[in-house]
Amino acid sequence: MFSHGVMPPLMFGGMICFMIIGFPVAFSLIAVGLFFGTIGILTDHFHPSFLQALPLRFYGIISNDLLLAIPFFTFMGAILERCGLAEDLLEGTGKLFGKVPGGLAYAVIIVGAILGAITGTVAASVIAMGVISLPVMMRYGYDQKLATGVIAASGTITQLIPPSLVLIVLAEQLGKPVGDMYLGAIGPSILQVLLFLGYVLILSFIKPQTMPPLPPEAIGEGGWPLIKQVLWGMIPSIVLIALVLGTLALGLATPTEAGAMGAVGAIVLAALHRRLTWTLIRQAMASTMRLTAMVVFILIGATVFSLVFQGMDGSRWIEHLLSQLPGGRVGFLIFVNIFVFFIAFFLDFFEIAFIIIPLLVPVAVKLDINLIWFGVLLCVNMQTAFMHPPFGFALFYLRGIAPPSIRTSQIYWGAIPWLVMQLILVVIVIMWPESVTYWIDAGTGVDPSTIELNIQPLDGPALDMAPPKF
Repeated sequence: MFSHGVMPPLMFGGMICFMIIGFPVAFSLIAVGLFFGTIGILTDHFHPSFLQALPLRFYGIISNDLLLAIPFFTFMGAILERCGLAEDLLEGTGKLFGKVPGGLAYAVIIVGAILGAITGTVAASVIAMGVISLPVMMRYGYDQKLATGVIAASGTITQLIPPSLVLIVLAEQLGKPVGDMYLGAIGPSILQVLLFLGYVLILSFIKPQTMPPLPPEAIGEGGWPLIKQVLWGMIPSIVLIALVLGTLALGLATPTEAGAMGAVGAIVLAALHRRLTWTLIRQAMASTMRLTAMVVFILIGATVFSLVFQGMDGSRWIEHLLSQLPGGRVGFLIFVNIFVFFIAFFLDFFEIAFIIIPLLVPVAVKLDINLIWFGVLLCVNMQTAFMHPPFGFALFYLRGIAPPSIRTSQIYWGAIPWLVMQLILVVIVIMWPESVTYWIDAGTGVDPSTIELNIQPLDGPALDMAPPKF
């Protein structure tokens, strides 16, 4: 524990204390870093020359082209969130599945996955689906715990499904291409949706009274008009997401270029739905500015903390601590996932990505763990932060828009089954790494070991090595 001195564990503990108190994360990291840096200089545990690298690190953050993808994708999601796309999708899909028990729950899960891909924020998905579908579910006799649970859980899919902001940040911290992170997240995203749909299907057979089908008068006119309404809501959005992810996966665009293309596509979609206004643009720009500023400040604070922590041999302390765990790679993965699960009670995913992940990467590399798989696994784990009571943000968002007749305890109890399914997905990804790596390995279909290089020797002109003649 103290093989590399007492300063690294004290510094790590100080950071945790600041997080628990609730002081702003960016300023907490800067304060802890500079405080322990000063103590380290006075006690000869830290060399002042390390602090000379801070201006270069700050410049590196501001000039990082990859981080430009964050405001672009955030702007894209803010536009699509406010242009009424969620209302169209939920209304049409709810009517399409309304004839079967649990039809509204199926619609919420499917639309949650689509909204997750186009908005990129959990708050937007949960609030949009809660405002639109929760009153309808209550009106037609859905169990309150089931209704609140499926809305909150479907909103958290946003964390995992590409083009998630979490995957962009993790790719930057892991030093891996964003396109590979997106490809790796496809399998777990599909598994998450299937787990949710399977749970609703099983529950519809066991307790059909908790999710009755819609009456015919609620469904209204079916047939081609209803299918046309659903397709008009889905196809343009799916085309936009396929265009953004396809150009990334094929290497035709960088993450920044794909994000810019997605932002332009979102404006076009809003115009097609005749909901593009200057007020919409201004609100989207304001929310994008706030999120981007928060990310940059957290990243600057994390840079100060990590620089001092490394100067105190903190990275060696973490590596020594985690590499000596019993069970080797499996023991390391179990410990890390349990640790991230509990630290997510107090930290946001940006904070975990900027503070915790850089400390874990050297140990993962030493244990020969695929970093793409490791990053996607952590992303799957971090989405549980929005669901576990009593700190889950998705539950807070839902509490804010739910009617007073729905008690907070019902929202918490309703989240438990969906939280268990998210943890089941964590176990599946650990036990079945191909669920992540398959989509990356299937990119070329060529086995590098079968490639033979037959290079014919070239007959060049004879070299005259004699002394020059004058």
